[in-house]
Amino acid sequence: MLNNIGLPGLLLIAIVVVLLFGRGKISQLMGDVAKGIKAFRKGMSEDEIEPHKVEQAADAARDVTPDAEQNKTNA
Repeated sequence: MLNNIGLPGLLLIAIVVVLLFGRGKISQLMGDVAKGIKAFRKGMSEDEIEPHKVEQAADAARDVTPDAEQNKTNA
């Protein structure tokens, strides 16, 4: 069914959408879509960096519980 939609059909659909929603609403929607894509890409790049930060934090972490401090001094 959708294989028969050509350029004239797509133009007609675009005109109807613009008439129904208005140019301002469509541009606002496209801006929101762009923000979503940017946030997704930022999240993906942070996920690639995150494991490195977790490893550094694990290396720098130390046990500060009172029992651990006493065991170190008694040993």
